[in-house]
Amino acid sequence: MDLQLLGSVGGFFALRTGRPSRAVPLAEVYGGDGRPLAVRVDKVTARLGAPEVRIGVSVAHLGLVARLWSVGLGAAVLHGRLPDLDAERLSWDPDGSSPDDLWLDGVRTVDADRIGEVIVDGHLAPLAAALRHHYRISAALLWGNAGSALAGAVRELHAWAGRSGRPEAARSALDLGHALFRRPELHATGTLTTTGPAPAFRRRSCCLYYRCPSGGLCGDCCFDRPPGRS
Repeated sequence: MDLQLLGSVGGFFALRTGRPSRAVPLAEVYGGDGRPLAVRVDKVTARLGAPEVRIGVSVAHLGLVARLWSVGLGAAVLHGRLPDLDAERLSWDPDGSSPDDLWLDGVRTVDADRIGEVIVDGHLAPLAAALRHHYRISAALLWGNAGSALAGAVRELHAWAGRSGRPEAARSALDLGHALFRRPELHATGTLTTTGPAPAFRRRSCCLYYRCPSGGLCGDCCFDRPPGRS
């Protein structure tokens, strides 16, 4: 699998091989060790100046799920295969950021048809459970983040394919995105539309970013204006 091609789509699509000393297998993160999550949540909360920890939880979660979707969707579309992203083999540096936060212990592949199982069942569900165990955070918000991140990966890949003269990849990204949104965990998170020149998404929950001192509404937010503001 050509990881260099995958990474050329954008930083969120990059996947490194090996495991730096600071990285921890995601299986350990999901298994109850709250320290790596706390490192990332505290870092994001401080950077945003967030008035509530759960805002930092939400934004940190959104960043990680965007990385997972981007790597999985990009590989499936560009190569017709997925890297084996088993949580024992995929490591995460909680103090890093894309493209240097995800590291894979070697590259072997699995069938791209397993993307829902690999990403949703293997990562998103246990990540949400771990965050809800350690923090007071809504399950609907977390799954809304997952839907938003999936739509973002579809848009990014679709735009890259258009710029690169790969119309088949653009169509494949849309088709796979629509198929994934039919999963019960994602179906109610928002609507992916493709009637215009680029895919669009409107989520049915809010990631809470607007509550930060310099925050505003994200492009796919369920609100038309920040709550409490005229």
